[in-house]
Amino acid sequence: MDVHVLQHVPFEGLGSIGAWLEDRSRTVSYTRFFANDPLPPIGDIKLLVAMGGPMSVNDELMLPWLKDEKQFVREAILRDVPVLGICLGAQLVASALGAAVYRNPAKEIGWFPIQSVSTPETVFHFPSECLAFHWHGETFDLPLGAVQLARSKACENQAFQFKHNVIGLQCHLETTPEGMTALINNCGRELVTGAYVQAEEGLRTTPISRYDGINQLMGDVLSYLIES
Repeated sequence: MDVHVLQHVPFEGLGSIGAWLEDRSRTVSYTRFFANDPLPPIGDIKLLVAMGGPMSVNDELMLPWLKDEKQFVREAILRDVPVLGICLGAQLVASALGAAVYRNPAKEIGWFPIQSVSTPETVFHFPSECLAFHWHGETFDLPLGAVQLARSKACENQAFQFKHNVIGLQCHLETTPEGMTALINNCGRELVTGAYVQAEEGLRTTPISRYDGINQLMGDVLSYLIES
């Protein structure tokens, strides 16, 4: 086993991460919770990726597998396995490390800039500002000992790092045109008027260059995690 993916819904897959791993001949396995897949042994995992989903990490009564998933993520972190959490995945990492997850003051759906924050030299560095894709209604407190990496106007905690091997991204840097279409088709009811919610037409006509920019940054994050 090489890279293991925790996938919560069929329409939120790896996106550009899949091509990046394939180019590097990485073996990818999955726990698809929507298909009742079991969690594997942690021992052979070289990178754990927790993807997004429309549920909340606080939905343990309705989705009891969330408790087991958090424990699995916590154990991977304790064993120094590189861990990447994306959107719901970042919230899962935060929750697994004891931080609160709760409703964000505003939904953030669409293309909005994120800004880097002052960080030590020893952690991953974001550009001072870059345009990122977002689709979330919840946020999280920084786990104890974590370093904030980026913020946006709508959401204070856009990215964080814990120790040398864990990065959580509230935004979606992996999104591709196909992933955008899948999100709109499955979650389009959330596209209601708001200060940080963009219209469906604008999302569907996103220029390819925007995807290229975030996908390149996603590759930088992956390189950092795997090389560290």
